[in-house]
Order: sequence, then C-alpha cells, then structure tokens
Amino acid sequence: MPYTRQVMSEVIYGIHAIGEALKRGGRRFDYVAVSRDRTDNRLQNILDDCRAQGISVRFVPREDIDRETRTNTHQGIMAITSRKEYSGVEELLAHKHGEYSFLLVLDGVEDPHNLGALIRSADGAGVDGVVIPERRAAGITGAVVKASAGASENISVARVVNIARTLDELKAENVWVVGLDERGGKTYDEVDYNMNCAIVMGAEGKGLHDLVRRKCDMLVSIPMMGAVSSLNVSVAGGIVMYEVQRQRRQAHKIVAGKSARKRNQE
Repeated sequence: MPYTRQVMSEVIYGIHAIGEALKRGGRRFDYVAVSRDRTDNRLQNILDDCRAQGISVRFVPREDIDRETRTNTHQGIMAITSRKEYSGVEELLAHKHGEYSFLLVLDGVEDPHNLGALIRSADGAGVDGVVIPERRAAGITGAVVKASAGASENISVARVVNIARTLDELKAENVWVVGLDERGGKTYDEVDYNMNCAIVMGAEGKGLHDLVRRKCDMLVSIPMMGAVSSLNVSVAGGIVMYEVQRQRRQAHKIVAGKSARKRNQE
C-alpha cells in the first residue's frame, strides 16, 4: 500500500501539542520558543522535558510566535520540529489494539480543525489508525496537532494516494468497510462492530465521493430529529467511533462474565 514519509521541518504550537510530541519522541526538535510573558507550572513541565532531552529553548517576544505560527492561539509556545512521520496502512493493521482492527478513513476532510478533532476522538475511542488522502485534504500540520490536543502524536496516520483503492486493499485483508452517509440503509447503531472494520467519513459539505461510496460494504446514517439535516463531520465521526467502542466493551464484559461464571462452577 503506497504511503509517504515526511522529513522537512514544521512549526507546532500549544501546550498539549508540544507536551505530547516531547513525550512521544517521534519528532526531531530543532528548538522550542517560549513567549517572555509566559510563566506557569505547565510551561515549566515542558521546559524540564526540553532540558532532559537536550532541546534548545529560546525566550522570544510573543509577536515573534504570532508571526511564525500565523495565529494567536499558540498559548505562548511553539516548536520547530521534523514533520510527523506517516505510517503505511499495513502498519495500522499490524498493530491493532484489540481483538479486531479499527480504522478511521477520511475521504477528503479539508479543515484542519475538523481533522484535529477527528483524530482526538479517534485516539480516545481506541482507533488503531487514521487514513487520509495525499491530495485535496488536510495533512498533519501544526494547526491539526493543536486542534487534536496532541492526540495526533499518539495515533498512527497513513497518507495514501487513492482512498478507493485503499478500501479495496482493506477488504482484501478481511476488513469490513462502513461508510457514514445520510442515505445509508441502516442507522449507525444497527451494525455489529465486533469485526475488523474501517469507518469511512466524507468531506465537509460533500460527503463521500461516489466511487468511495460504492466501495463500502454498508452505508449507515445518524438519525436527525431536528430541522438541521446533518452534523459536522467531526461530531458525526465521534458519535460513530464511540458506538464501536461501546459495543466492543460490552462484548468484552459479556465474555469476561461468562468466563468468571465458568470458573466459579468448576
């Protein structure tokens, strides 16, 4: 399965984003820059980590960080690092967290804040990895790292040339492909997710591409009870991912309960 690895430098910013990147150790740090007006315990923890890892720290005017990050939401700290290293899809399948594989496939999510929010939910829901396309979609930028609260440093992300082809390859590996689409014949909670599965989300306002939709084994929808016909992609993704987690936790409890009763009867 094709994928790319990035080695160029990148600006990341925010307390959680930089803190998680330091803990994870997946990036090379050139230096960390801190606003001269920022002094608190959370910042001190990062400075301690930098000192322990031999990473240079620079104290600079806040305006310098504003200019470098092109935002004022940086919380007074930024870092110049190597870019996140993307994984191959086969790596995501090889390092599943539970009995079944659990992937999130994003068909062209363009807003960095939506991508960051989806990655944060994916990390919380126990997703093994996220698949994104190389073109016409957001990559793992500083804005995405910040929006994910650093979760992007803890979850594997594969960047592929063709989403439809990747779905074919996943199905060949016994992964069921479940697309979220408002025209889905089932609601999202009517599917049994105790199987190897990939949840596929479409782009903001556009949904799934026609070819990607046709590649899905099943299409599911989220019932809408009000006047609004759809949810933000990151909200919808969070709902479905946590339903997968809920079902799998419930199944694990049932198996554990049966095992306990069997031991008690012996």
